[in-house]
Amino acid sequence: MNWIMPPGASTFVSPIDSLYYMILVITGIAFVVTEVALVVFLIKYRAKPGRRAHYTHGSVKAEVIWTAVPTIAVVLIGVLSGGVWNNIRGRDSVPENAYPIGVHGQQFEWMITYPGGDGALGTDDDFELRNQLHIPVDTPIAVHLTAEEVIHSFFIPSFRVKLDAMPGMPQVLWFQATETGSYELACAELCGIGHYRMRASVTVHTAEEYQQWMHEQGQPVALK
Repeated sequence: MNWIMPPGASTFVSPIDSLYYMILVITGIAFVVTEVALVVFLIKYRAKPGRRAHYTHGSVKAEVIWTAVPTIAVVLIGVLSGGVWNNIRGRDSVPENAYPIGVHGQQFEWMITYPGGDGALGTDDDFELRNQLHIPVDTPIAVHLTAEEVIHSFFIPSFRVKLDAMPGMPQVLWFQATETGSYELACAELCGIGHYRMRASVTVHTAEEYQQWMHEQGQPVALK
């Protein structure tokens, strides 16, 4: 089911979407019940000629119900989302064989740094592209995220990954694309007057296509 959410193309899609729609259903039911009760009470207890207002302390039973039910729902959501969070953002969640790519947010563009033949960032054979993220399919990607001057937000809706890029605070997030094709990388944080144009293209290649693309950049493939 992909209504509301864009079509997914990463290993995070199923757990994230399941949580999203579960929360949507729970909050939707709460909204309908609350609004129906509001309308019923407005009609049932509206002012009428000869009816005098009277004070009531309330209902202990009702207070227990409307406290217990949300508590159970919130605890359930927390327990179910804990495993998903640990898999995506846990301390040891990034796979050891993840392919490293540097992403630097600045007003108003994304600078993407790729490792050269040694497969490591921060060495002499790195090369950089502007607003172009190329990755191989079915390969864990470790994004080393930094920002220049203000908070940006690295967001690929189709991969269900989103993380703020903050100046002076390097972070790492990972994902694994499952479908080849073209996707959008957006900045999801209002970062200045040019925020609306801070977007990049994400191209997911097959392993062979990615190797060919690397050769076109004058680099040997660096996949592990």
